[in-house]
Amino acid sequence: MKEKITSEHLSRKAFLYVRQSSIRQVIENTESTKRQYALKERAISLGWSTSDIIVIDSDLGQSGASQDRSGFKQLVSEVGLGNAGIVLGLEVSRLARNSSDWHRLLEICALSNTLILDEDGVYDPGHFNDRLLLGLKGTMSEAELHVIHARLVGGFLAKAQRGELKCPVPVGYTYDIANHIVFDPDQQIQTSIKMLFDVFRRVQSASATVKYFRQNQIKFPRIPGKGFYKGELIWQDLPHHRVLQILHNPCYAGVYCFGRTRSKKKADGSMSYKKQSPDQWLTFIKEHHQAYISYDAYEKNQHILHDNAQAHGGDRRKSPPREGPALLQGLVICGICGKRMTIRYHTVHGRQLPEYVCQRTGIENAESPCQVINGQKIDQAMSDVLLECVTPLALEVALQVQDELNTRIKQVDHLRKKQVERARYEADLSRRRFMQVDPENRMVAATLEAEWNMRLKELSRTEEEYEQKRKQDLSILEQDDREKIKSLAADFPGLWQNPIIPFKEKKRIVRLL
Repeated sequence: MKEKITSEHLSRKAFLYVRQSSIRQVIENTESTKRQYALKERAISLGWSTSDIIVIDSDLGQSGASQDRSGFKQLVSEVGLGNAGIVLGLEVSRLARNSSDWHRLLEICALSNTLILDEDGVYDPGHFNDRLLLGLKGTMSEAELHVIHARLVGGFLAKAQRGELKCPVPVGYTYDIANHIVFDPDQQIQTSIKMLFDVFRRVQSASATVKYFRQNQIKFPRIPGKGFYKGELIWQDLPHHRVLQILHNPCYAGVYCFGRTRSKKKADGSMSYKKQSPDQWLTFIKEHHQAYISYDAYEKNQHILHDNAQAHGGDRRKSPPREGPALLQGLVICGICGKRMTIRYHTVHGRQLPEYVCQRTGIENAESPCQVINGQKIDQAMSDVLLECVTPLALEVALQVQDELNTRIKQVDHLRKKQVERARYEADLSRRRFMQVDPENRMVAATLEAEWNMRLKELSRTEEEYEQKRKQDLSILEQDDREKIKSLAADFPGLWQNPIIPFKEKKRIVRLL
């Protein structure tokens, strides 16, 4: 061993590289760390003085396969500059866990005549036999990491395939003592999620669902998975992307799924994530847990969202009803080429008149449109057919309209009442905290008093909003208004031709038929 060490090696520094793969190992596996630092005594016994031994331990808590190890980069730089006479590491896996880093270090050590020491002995990378042995050790170290990883992932996936892997669940769900997925015990959360699905089923648009929640001043729950408020329940206005997340999540249909996304490491070391189609998911188990909607309803929602995505694919699907007067928006198909036709408006005497245009092929080939049709005549013909079909059913509909309105109003009122109850509870909690504090502790008492005042203001605001909305809802249920609703439903032609009825609502009627 010592015959490999020359005066040239002793004239340079000895670099001791210390590494553990994770912070947990640094805290719990202290014996391994002590053994690595003990190599300093080996270097002293081989002839290096204490002042010539440099310890590099900045990579504690870093994986040997990581590309961001500043300590390893420093070591390679010192070896390349010829400042190192020997590199010390407990075993090869401490220096590197991938062949590229390990063989690069060997190549630089061979060029700079630097020795490598591990627990088994001293090696000269410039000698063929030593380099061959070091290369085998590096390969075995990388293979060991692969075997450990494969073993862990195999158990991980086996548990996921049985539906037993505990994964983060979306808002509205939680785990019970037996690690089963169950409804969140908070009734306000359950009611809010059920209302979201009910409203979407009725309006068939994520944007319209958001609008409904905003108009009725209904807050929606959120539990952040990261950040300052991680794990805390937050009530806020419902944003559009949250509606899409919930509608696309099969967990709400009682499905346990795993592998909806695949991760891939990029060249800069960061991770990229790509969504997978349902047939590529690793696990898909129906009726795994309690469901907010049926799986058939979930699939229907996916079809609606697919059709609402106007730029999805070559054939523009029917989109949700919008404000324009074209009654058959997104429904007309060209009788010549079979493509779905788009809408173009022009103004005549202050009125917007629609035209149905088949222009997709023309745009692609720089040609004129396939055909252009006057939309006013088509819409009028559709209105006549609609009046003829719907009028006999109007009396039956009139009996159901009031019940539907009552159900919606009660549902919204129930949620608003829950918001008032939560605000009252938080105000009472702040009061109890303030009453329990030591009066002499002025700084804490002042903070708690300010929090109590803020909660009281929030409670007052919530109660005022609730009363205002409640009065508005009660006005709808008055007897005179009931008679008006019945008369409107019974006189469907008058309702259809009424100019104050929004075009969007007329389009919804057409789609329902």
